[in-house]
Parts: sequence; C-alpha cells; structure tokens
Amino acid sequence: MERCEMINEFYTGYNEVNRLSKSRHGQMEYRTTMHFIHRFLNPSSSVLEIGAGTGRYSIALAKEGHSVTAVELSERNLALLREHAKGLENLMAYQGDAIDLSRFADDSFDMTLVLGPLYHLYEAEERDAALREAVRVTKPGGMILTAFLAVHAIMFDNYLGDSFPDGMEENFTEAFRVRHFQEQLFTGYEIDELEALYRALPVTHMTTVAADGVLELAEHNPEFSMSDEAFEAYARYHLHFCECRDLLGCSSHLIHICKKNL
Repeated sequence: MERCEMINEFYTGYNEVNRLSKSRHGQMEYRTTMHFIHRFLNPSSSVLEIGAGTGRYSIALAKEGHSVTAVELSERNLALLREHAKGLENLMAYQGDAIDLSRFADDSFDMTLVLGPLYHLYEAEERDAALREAVRVTKPGGMILTAFLAVHAIMFDNYLGDSFPDGMEENFTEAFRVRHFQEQLFTGYEIDELEALYRALPVTHMTTVAADGVLELAEHNPEFSMSDEAFEAYARYHLHFCECRDLLGCSSHLIHICKKNL
C-alpha cells in the first residue's frame, strides 16, 4: 500500500476532531502550540498549515483575523475541515501532500506550520522534500514550526512493559540507530536527528519545544486523574520549562521552531 493510500485509510477510521481536547495531553499540546504560534506571529499575518487535519489550528487562527491556507492529505479530514470552516472567507483549504507544494509561489507566507506530516514521512527523500518545500514557501524572516514525535517517548508510552522488545525492534536498529519505515504508521525521531535535518537549509534555529510533556504516559494509567486546578498548575509549570533540553525527550510531541534567513 502506498503512503498516501495508507494515511487516507487510517484517518478515514480515526476521530481526529477531538484529539486535542479529549485528553489532558491533547489539551496541553494545543495550548503549547498556540502559545508559540502567538509568540512568533504578527497580527494579520499569512499562515500556511500543512497537514491541517480537521482544522483546529487553521480555524482558530482564521478567527483571529489571519489569512490562512490549509493543506490536508486525508480526504475525510479535509471534508471535516471545510465543513467546520464554513463562513470563514479568510481560510482556504486544499488537498495536498507536504512533499509537493508547487501550487504555492516562493516566499508566500509569514508563518508555515508543519504540524503532522513528519509523523508519516518515512523515506529520507520525502522528509527532505517536505522541509525544503516548507522553507521555500515561507517569506524571508518568516517562521516555520514543525511538529514531530519523540522516539524515546514512543518507547515509554507504547512499549514500556512486556512489549518493550517489540518496540526496540520496531524503532531501532541493532546499533541503536532510529528506524523509519512505513509499517510503523507513526515514526519518531531523536531530537538531534530532527534538528540536523534543518541545518542544511537556509534557516536559523530558534528553539525546540516539548508540546505535552509526560502527560500521555501518565494517562495510560487508568487511575490517573487531574482536576482543572491541577491542570492549570501543570500548564504554568510546563510552559515555563518546555524549552528545557533536559525534559524534551520525555514529551510525546515536540515542536522545532526556526526562522527563514533573510
């Protein structure tokens, strides 16, 4: 099965709409991502979101008054995005793949969000193409925010227990190098590995951010609970420390933030 077909099939049966609201780690991921979008985004900017899902970020930013263009590979997600975006004349949505943004001219957007594609890009050529395209369409001085999964958090979240040998086989070679292949569906990175992908491109690294911390691992425990008051305290702690290198690898989702060189 080809990559695009596999992704379409997966998201046809997956409820992406509530992913960022139904759990504490999803709520934290959304809050952190929006926090850093707002840190670097000027009023009334042009924003491209690649891999926009059902439009949670695109719709929120359009409602704030930005000119938003959304690109989504999954047909089901795109249909939901368009339905939810009705009435927002400053949001345009297209079906497309992160590795080919040829519909857009060079230097078109103030901010480019790549908040999902790297989860599902397995070949080095495709990853490099997606990052080159994101940089190409961003204006000089504009920002690129790229979400990725931490491979060590995948090991803790999904395999900690008797299935750990399976996780080792799936995510690492015998020499402990990270593996990327299509059957994983979701592929993870070491932080240095992801940051290195951008070093050959005309960008300046600003920061790498933990998006949700250890909450996904905690929520695998059926006895875990967190009141609204406790969550707000955690959010204040998390947003203060989320750029701390010591904590990055424990987070399920991370965000690489860079600026396109002038």
